[in-house]
Amino acid sequence: MSKPWTYEELETLEEMSELYTLKQIAYRLKRRGYHRTTTAISRKLTALGYSTRPLLDNYTCSEIAKTLCLHSTTVSGWVKRGWLKAMRRSTKHYQIKSQDLKRFLENPPQRIRNRIAAIDQQAIRYLVG
Repeated sequence: MSKPWTYEELETLEEMSELYTLKQIAYRLKRRGYHRTTTAISRKLTALGYSTRPLLDNYTCSEIAKTLCLHSTTVSGWVKRGWLKAMRRSTKHYQIKSQDLKRFLENPPQRIRNRIAAIDQQAIRYLVG
């Protein structure tokens, strides 16, 4: 049985959610006397509607697709065509830096320019600031 989250823990978690990775949050909570695993933190952040990105400056194709209301194969197709710069995490997964995503969204290839223009600007700002 898991220990319920205290108000102070939740407040601290919300403050750190956009600034730190899961490991960093766990470490900072531990320093404040709260002992939570990264899995517990990830689940709580997801339940609260916060991002649980492994690295703050990087996204996966599925995270980008979910935010922009696209299919993940669309985003990975952009990577495979060389339109969107990414690093390979495994045979099927890519890691995309936010600066590369921003560069791509600001100057997309001519073929998909209209499609990119139709994407919600608020979702784009959420991803690239």
